Amino acid sequence: MPELPEVETVLRGIQPHIEQQTIKKVVIRHYGLRWPIPHNITVILKNKKIETVERRAKYLLLRTITGTAIIHLGMSGSLRVLTDVISPQKHDHVDIIFSNNKILRFTDPRRFGAFLWTNDDPMLHPLLKHLGPEPLSNDFSVQYLWKQVQNRSLSIKLFIMDSKIVAGVGNIYANEALFQAGIYPAMPTKLITLQQCQQLVRAIKQILRQAIRQGGTTLKDFVDSEGRPGYFTQRLKVYGRAEEACMHCTTRLQTMIIGQRSTVYCRRCQSG
Repeated sequence: MPELPEVETVLRGIQPHIEQQTIKKVVIRHYGLRWPIPHNITVILKNKKIETVERRAKYLLLRTITGTAIIHLGMSGSLRVLTDVISPQKHDHVDIIFSNNKILRFTDPRRFGAFLWTNDDPMLHPLLKHLGPEPLSNDFSVQYLWKQVQNRSLSIKLFIMDSKIVAGVGNIYANEALFQAGIYPAMPTKLITLQQCQQLVRAIKQILRQAIRQGGTTLKDFVDSEGRPGYFTQRLKVYGRAEEACMHCTTRLQTMIIGQRSTVYCRRCQSG
């Protein structure tokens, strides 16, 4: 599933091409995504200008004066900008055609994504209103996390992956942040110290920023291409590296399942 840095990279890739552009036509080829695409969205969006393109957690928001399109890439979705008409393939479900003749194409092979509409403040939409603070914002602070961990017995990994606690920290970057902070992923939240909260907040912010910076090199891929930034595997230190040597101490990395998600860690570096 695309994680926050990938979605931020998508945002930065499509934004220059569609922001302040007027929609000429919307083509829906398959309405049956995770939630059905509103059947009147082709009428709603016609002749609307995209005022801004924003991100909230892993959702992309295409704001117009009268409402907002809410897009989620699901497990396998992607967005790309086309400068020429290219015949749609089987999984190309939505085309937004702009007056500058560019096309924003939404592709989703597994159809777990979303393409929704709201006339109201999108932050009050049921999918967004309960989200926690953005991990790169000042609201996600050591003081905030320290307050949240009190008297909670959930594993620290599941805790930071809870979007109601902090929005957008998925499995890949939870693995990486806990490794950088030196914290055992299954540690009960209530045992986390203030110092560990400091280390974890710093690690989450650093790793996400680093991944977003790496994503900057893929922005050209959002025009006339697959539009898939992929995960930034070249700098991942634990995720996907089970049984390989730890980059810090050479101990063989271990794996376990936490909340049905694969977790890779170093038993020496993450003993605390």
